[in-house]
Amino acid sequence: MKKWLLILALLASLTGCGYNDFQRLDEETKSAWSEVLNQYQRRADLVPNLVATVKGEANFEQETLTRVVEARARATAVQVTPETLNNPEAMQRFQQAQGELSSALSRLLVVSERYPDLKANQSFRDLRVQLEGTENRITVARNRYIKAVQEYNVLARSFPSNLTAMVFGYQPKANFAVQNEAQIAVPPTVDFSKPAAPAAAPAASAASR
Repeated sequence: MKKWLLILALLASLTGCGYNDFQRLDEETKSAWSEVLNQYQRRADLVPNLVATVKGEANFEQETLTRVVEARARATAVQVTPETLNNPEAMQRFQQAQGELSSALSRLLVVSERYPDLKANQSFRDLRVQLEGTENRITVARNRYIKAVQEYNVLARSFPSNLTAMVFGYQPKANFAVQNEAQIAVPPTVDFSKPAAPAAAPAASAASR
C-alpha cells in the first residue's frame, strides 16, 4: 500500500512540476518542426520544374537561374537531424540557407517580368501559383513552430518547472532567429501590373558560355 502511495505522490509531484507539460510541448514542437521541413521540401521540389520552364525562354538571365540552382543545392545540403532543434548554430545555418533560396526565387519572379512570353506560359503561371502558395504555407508552419518553441522554452526556464528540466535534461530548443526574421518570412511577391525594368546588358549572358 505504501509503495503505491509513494508512486502516486511521485506522479503528482511530476505533474505539478511540469513533467507532463514538457512531454506535450515537446511533441508539439516536433510536429511543428516536421511541418516546417515538409513545406521547405515542397518548395525545393518545385524548383527543378520552375528552372526547366524558365530555361525554355530565349536569352533568360543565366545568372538568375544559376543563383536559384545553387541556393537550392545549399538549402537541401544542410543536414537536419533531431538535434537541430537543440543547436542554435545548426538552426542558424538552416535558416540562412532557406533564406538565400527565398531571395533567389524572389529575384527569379522579378526578372520574369521582363519576358511577356514566359508570363503567358501556362506551365510557368501554374508553378508560380504553387510557389506562392507554398511560401504562404511555410510562413504559417514557421509561425506555428516559433509559438510552440516559445511555450516550451518558457516552461524550461520558469520556476519550478526549470527544476524538472534540470533533472530530466530538458534543454531550451533553438528557434528561428529574430534578426532578419521579417525579411525571410515574407513570401516573395511581385506586382505584375508594374512596368518591367530594363533588361540587363547582354554581357551577363557571356558568362554562361
